[in-house]
Amino acid sequence: MLSGMRITIDIRDDVLRQAKKKAADEGATLRQVLESALQAYLAGPSGQREYRLSWRTEQGRILPGVNLDDRTSLLDLTSGQN
Repeated sequence: MLSGMRITIDIRDDVLRQAKKKAADEGATLRQVLESALQAYLAGPSGQREYRLSWRTEQGRILPGVNLDDRTSLLDLTSGQN
């Protein structure tokens, strides 16, 4: 038998139903599901993967009549007002 402390807690009915369903689906006990969820919560955000931006450059050319230094003309070209 696993050693541990016995406690009483109040859990919303819908959350308890979800936990019981997950336990049944995984062939685990309710205790295992709750302990796993609590351990994940206590581990904090360090358990999450850090977002990494993937930068890709493309080869291209500037079309005739496009002046990258002229913001107004760029907006006109992209909005179809040339």
